[in-house]
Amino acid sequence: MPPPQAPSASAARLVLASTSPFRRELLAKLGLAFATASPRTDETRLPGEDPRALVMRLAEAKARAVADAHPQALIIGSDQVACIDDTVLGKPGDRPRALEQLRRASGRRVVFRTGLCLLRAADGEAQVLCEDFAVRFRSLTPAQIAGYVDREQPFNCAGSFKSEGLGIALFEALEGADPNALVGLPLIRLVQMLERFGVDVLTGGAPQGAG
Repeated sequence: MPPPQAPSASAARLVLASTSPFRRELLAKLGLAFATASPRTDETRLPGEDPRALVMRLAEAKARAVADAHPQALIIGSDQVACIDDTVLGKPGDRPRALEQLRRASGRRVVFRTGLCLLRAADGEAQVLCEDFAVRFRSLTPAQIAGYVDREQPFNCAGSFKSEGLGIALFEALEGADPNALVGLPLIRLVQMLERFGVDVLTGGAPQGAG
């Protein structure tokens, strides 16, 4: 049986393997048509797994989890963790954990590691990387932390804040190449990945050199 043929750039469908409204809004910035799909993946961290390895593994797992349903698509998977030193901060899930995470982050540098995968479902080829972005938090009072958490309720956000909203007031400085990575989808890197698979974002998804 001959190997599956990769779709042409103009025919490839783009699928975001995420139901995150934040990632969906970021991807929409590129002006390309895309669909979304909900990946069913076990996000449990493996014993001794490095945070970089974790987010890269999960980004690819999410993309592959929806590949059977979208066999001709280019599929985007992404995963993110926040790290203070060697400690991984997950999504808080509730108010007490969000307060604790922000108390811990106050006055410190937090590194966000975002795994990104672009999978060509037709032949299974994947590009996978980790993009880092760091945030230096202001020294925050308990009242400031509680006020922020109660106003934005960032319970589903790694690190307990929404940088695209009031969360920007928590910071002293941002350090990184692509601020979109902080929200959960490194667009600069994604554009480069798409180009390697023949999709030119600046020409609306047409193959490079077409026109």
